Amino acid sequence: MIPDYQSLMLPLLRLVSDKQEYKYRDLIEKLAIEFQLSDEERKEPLASGNQAIFDNRVGWAKTYLKKAGLIDAPKRATFVITELGLQTLKENPDRIDAKYLRKFPAFLEFVHAGKTESEGEGEAISQEITAQTPEENLDKAYQRIRKSLADELLAKVIDLSPAFFERLVIELLVKMGYGGSIKDAGKAIGKSGDEGIDGTIKEDRLGLDIIYVQAKRWKTGNVVGRPEIHKFVGALAGQGAKKGIFITTSSFTKEALDYTPKNETKIVLIDGERLAQHMIDFNIGCTIQQTYELKKIDSDYFYEE
Repeated sequence: MIPDYQSLMLPLLRLVSDKQEYKYRDLIEKLAIEFQLSDEERKEPLASGNQAIFDNRVGWAKTYLKKAGLIDAPKRATFVITELGLQTLKENPDRIDAKYLRKFPAFLEFVHAGKTESEGEGEAISQEITAQTPEENLDKAYQRIRKSLADELLAKVIDLSPAFFERLVIELLVKMGYGGSIKDAGKAIGKSGDEGIDGTIKEDRLGLDIIYVQAKRWKTGNVVGRPEIHKFVGALAGQGAKKGIFITTSSFTKEALDYTPKNETKIVLIDGERLAQHMIDFNIGCTIQQTYELKKIDSDYFYEE
């Protein structure tokens, strides 16, 4: 199990207690060994995919200890214990966490920096003692917002007219790089007669290969089973295609998902949830409300020979 960043504070401080300088990467590796993390746990990424969870938590443990004055960074990405850090270890604390660090004036100054007078003390403490790092909290908040948006989008799509649904799927596929232009894709794909679309599109702008597409605008409870997928694969040959995309606003049964064609045919199944996520990624039916940039120190900029 990956320890939270506050559980890493005391072990990290003990690691540097020999007064030697440690590289940040070495601290990560030594702590991973101490906590007996598996390769999977060691590499498990944040929801954003930008960094490993463990690396991120070690980074915040290091940051909090540095803000409290218990460790220092004499050189780029290098850390050493301070006299205050050594004195703290002599007190033999059972645990060092954000609440414990509040005894140090430098940490209190860091915590309250940028806070308004309207923010109460209790709110400040509750934000400090969370088991997750700020990036993890930000990632989770983003995923909740994205999930809510995806649910709203899917509900809208299910209520669309067949003609509007056809245009939506064509626009999405073109933005994903298929079908050439919207005009070309619109000519190739037509209505299937069952509130969906049915046809072929170019795999790329040059039309070096074709992809057979079916899309079903079905209610959530009307799941797509293996027979539908079997018929879909059979239809590929009739269309002269070896690749297919089957889109539904509902979902697929386990048997449908497990179905694998025996020939060289390759198919991709996109259910309602995945469809909504693609719509978000390619700005179909949604717009950017606000953008945040998460920045970090550029250590190379401050490096002196």
